[in-house]
Amino acid sequence: MTETISPPEDERNETIEIVKTVAVALLIALLLRVLLFQPFTIPSASEEPNLYEGDYVIVTKYDYGWSKHSIPFSPSFFEGRVLAQEPKRGDIIVFKLPRDNRTDYIKRLIGVPGDRVQVRQGVLYLNGEPVPREQKALITETGGSGIMRPVARIEETLPGGRKYMTNDFGAGGDLDDTPEVLVPEGHYYFMGDNRDNSADSRLPSEIGVGLVPRENLVGRARLVLLSWSAGASLFKPWTWVLNLRPSRFGKVLH
Repeated sequence: MTETISPPEDERNETIEIVKTVAVALLIALLLRVLLFQPFTIPSASEEPNLYEGDYVIVTKYDYGWSKHSIPFSPSFFEGRVLAQEPKRGDIIVFKLPRDNRTDYIKRLIGVPGDRVQVRQGVLYLNGEPVPREQKALITETGGSGIMRPVARIEETLPGGRKYMTNDFGAGGDLDDTPEVLVPEGHYYFMGDNRDNSADSRLPSEIGVGLVPRENLVGRARLVLLSWSAGASLFKPWTWVLNLRPSRFGKVLH
């Protein structure tokens, strides 16, 4: 006959306490992620010169209220937004790509409901008026294309005074001339700051972003917490240090 030996009572209690502590910690982390903050890694160059591939950004979830896309895996608990607030032109926003409602995209908000948006010869027009732009510098970089070439750093000023920098690789870009689009109620028009290397609302949703429903907004990008240059890899521990870009740590996004 085999006799089962039970662990001492204090050992069982200690195990239960550890499990409870871990469960509470996970719950708090989930609540923080859903309600307040979420980190994202920038996967492409479409937001240069303000966000670079390899930037690790903090996104606030409370700016525009919460939708099902605020929750991991976007469960269909409810429709619309809770405590919804309107985003402002110029905000850098993470949203779910409309054509699949799963893929995270990050772009700058250009057009709000009622706006008429168009690009003519590379110049952004809002409601029939060109957005003021001023060249601040001329440098040489790839802009994500893999080929070094001249790029103008252009400062745009949106209605209301919001200023930000964009990349302009010159005339003749595929999206330098677009039809005028009227942004309908409950939708938004987004563009990448790297204008010649961004699939955004200038393209229809089948091949680009199209117009983004209010429900798809996830949150506003606020801060570059950390950054790694190209070549950094989770499976190459030495790149965790060698590929760091300290100059971008703590960069506030405008």
